[in-house]
Amino acid sequence: MSTVQEVAPGYHASRTLPLRVEALRQWRRRRTLVMGGVLAALPFVLMIAFAVGGGPGGGPGGDGRITLIDTATASGANFAATCLFVSAGFLLVVPVALFCGDTVASEAGWSSLRYLLASPVPRARLLWSKLVVALGFSLAAMVLLPVVALAAGTAAYGWGPLKLPTGGSLAAGDTVSRLALAVAFVFVSQLVTAGLAFWLSTRTDAPLGAVGGAVGLTIVGNVLDAVTALGSWREFLPAHWQFAWADALQPQLEWGGMIKGAAVSVSYAVVLFALAFRGFSRKDIVS
Repeated sequence: MSTVQEVAPGYHASRTLPLRVEALRQWRRRRTLVMGGVLAALPFVLMIAFAVGGGPGGGPGGDGRITLIDTATASGANFAATCLFVSAGFLLVVPVALFCGDTVASEAGWSSLRYLLASPVPRARLLWSKLVVALGFSLAAMVLLPVVALAAGTAAYGWGPLKLPTGGSLAAGDTVSRLALAVAFVFVSQLVTAGLAFWLSTRTDAPLGAVGGAVGLTIVGNVLDAVTALGSWREFLPAHWQFAWADALQPQLEWGGMIKGAAVSVSYAVVLFALAFRGFSRKDIVS
């Protein structure tokens, strides 16, 4: 005896919850606009700080060493690189954790998740749509900061070569492509944070728990990386490679650190995304 599954005319599981619909829903969220405003404002906050303080490295207490921050006002490219440097360690972690950790847990917290699934939207389709949109907004956040910084820095400090703290400079014509490569690596390196936040989002009804858990464990990773006693074991920590993007700003492009860092981050991310999909497919949705 065969069983025939009846579906509504015109229904296709692959067409439920289109990406544009999910993207529009997330775009209208207040936290999206607030996060975008914070990232866009950071370059101007730094410019005001440099103006008030007399320029980078102009204050008392300098030790004579040249750092990336000390060359921030050399050109628009230097200013963009400086903004990336001061934000890559923590600030850019927050939007990734926010967009990926809030996406599913917030639906559960609002008791709307079961209605989405009853639409009916297949569970895998729902997670896929939310993950793609969350990663898209995370990438947009990472692109927004250096783009605004490059534009504002060029207007304030002029367009020119990227002055390197170690000496020498990077030709002005190469700076945009190198900065784009640096941003791309920062995004890939944060995939582990995205995977952790997304997995936690499928396990809890509290968005703050998912976001805070991802940020907290990222901080723990940074602390462990500072423990030199761990030796080579630190190379298995994503935090160990978070500043490998600086290799993209050298006169001779170096790929070693970025390749290792990307491999570590992607490996963790794939496992965490798989756990999220597997656990959510078996989860009893009651909210």
